[in-house]
Amino acid sequence: MSLADAAAPTRPTTGLVGRLPALAVLEYHLVAYRRTWRAGVFSSFLLPLLTVVGFGVGVGAYVDAGVGGVAYLDFIVPGLIASTALQVGVAESSWPVLGNFEWIKIYFAQASTPLRVVDIVGGHLAFVLFRVLTSSLAFLLVAALFGTLHSAWALATPLLVLLIGFSVATPVFAYTSSIRSDSYLAMLFRFAVIPMTLFAGVFFPVESLPAVLRWLAYVSPLWHGVDLCRAATLGVAPAWSVPGHLLYLAAWGGVGWLLAVSRFRRRLVI
Repeated sequence: MSLADAAAPTRPTTGLVGRLPALAVLEYHLVAYRRTWRAGVFSSFLLPLLTVVGFGVGVGAYVDAGVGGVAYLDFIVPGLIASTALQVGVAESSWPVLGNFEWIKIYFAQASTPLRVVDIVGGHLAFVLFRVLTSSLAFLLVAALFGTLHSAWALATPLLVLLIGFSVATPVFAYTSSIRSDSYLAMLFRFAVIPMTLFAGVFFPVESLPAVLRWLAYVSPLWHGVDLCRAATLGVAPAWSVPGHLLYLAAWGGVGWLLAVSRFRRRLVI
């Protein structure tokens, strides 16, 4: 039995926090973030701006015909929005999760309260999605300033980045809660995040890849997110069916959630 489960009978049952104890965990992360957000807010806007100017405007100047009849800047921006959601989701689910287990032991402190394991995972996951949403909105704002949003469906992009963040954050929660050293996180970025960013359709269509690499791109959650975001900002039909994309991303997130809760429970159980 975990410390959290042992204390469960004393858990408050009234009020919003009583009904959703994960909100107390979310509040903890938001209060901590309130002291650090200034350090990242400038880069949150500067990085998208430099990326759009560097790749979209700079490289796009050499792609006169665009991609599939679409200007290169318009083609690449939705991919960069999806890629931002992926990278923020992975970053916030890797070192912070490992640190809460190995270095500052916050999870063990939370488990000694009436919080359940699902509350601890759910509250932290909600904060990760908050970071994914705010970072992606900054990129979306830059994209709007450059005139790369061509459809009212672009309003659905924030919901899409939340789903992308959910699909990658929960598996990374499970992975990170299974390791003891941050050297394994370097492997995660080297062998999963960077290849996905390069070959999942962010910078060029995956159809130009060899067949083997093309199918690896199709398996990755990022390609599905990129295709949805590109369809939303350009107002065109995606390469795959919309329900298929949504269900695939939800499946990644759902399986990752089950694995993450299981791994957290194994480490927090006494």
